[in-house]
Amino acid sequence: MTTPLAVTPFSAQIREASHEAHTEAENSSFMSDMLGGKLGVAAYRRYTEQLWFVYRALEARSADLAADPVAGPFIRPELSRTAALEADLDHLHEGPGWRTVITPLPATETYAARVTEVATTWPAGYVAHHYTRYLGDLSGGQIIRGTAEKTWGFTRKGPGVHFYVFDAIGNPAAFKREYRQALDDIAADGPERLRIVEECKRAFALNSAVFQDLATACR
Repeated sequence: MTTPLAVTPFSAQIREASHEAHTEAENSSFMSDMLGGKLGVAAYRRYTEQLWFVYRALEARSADLAADPVAGPFIRPELSRTAALEADLDHLHEGPGWRTVITPLPATETYAARVTEVATTWPAGYVAHHYTRYLGDLSGGQIIRGTAEKTWGFTRKGPGVHFYVFDAIGNPAAFKREYRQALDDIAADGPERLRIVEECKRAFALNSAVFQDLATACR
């Protein structure tokens, strides 16, 4: 009797296929310098500003996508980050005046535009961006929070680093397991899953481009 070949879970396929792009983003000169303490709090503030533009695009249509059979299982209110980013920016700018003065870097504008496009026209592509951002926040984002607290003296899990604090998620490890299970169960066929993987790679590339712009802007 022939033993069926094991099928690699889709979550593992995404992780493996996007590993190189993910590593490139993590090891960007901007992120390395910021985490290494070579940049001041102004660079961290500029980074937080760029995140706001991306997350505003990512969450603008989340309510509409909640009923979508593909994207819906990933729309979890406990993940929402826009309000936390706005609270951090209020702190970093010492008031709400930042809304009238900050601008997206060119790469950020391109990134946010792509997120808006897939959120409007391609729910499966939206999932690719959702995955790359939120699971990164729950994992590597905690390293950024720790660095910010240690380097620039922010209160632990307080103003300035609210973005990285997921108060509504009691067990991040369990949450990530559930999220990966949702990826494994995603309502998409083989060809569509391949497209999602390619969009994940694109998402990491777009993020890397933002880091490149930040490296130039923060010299």
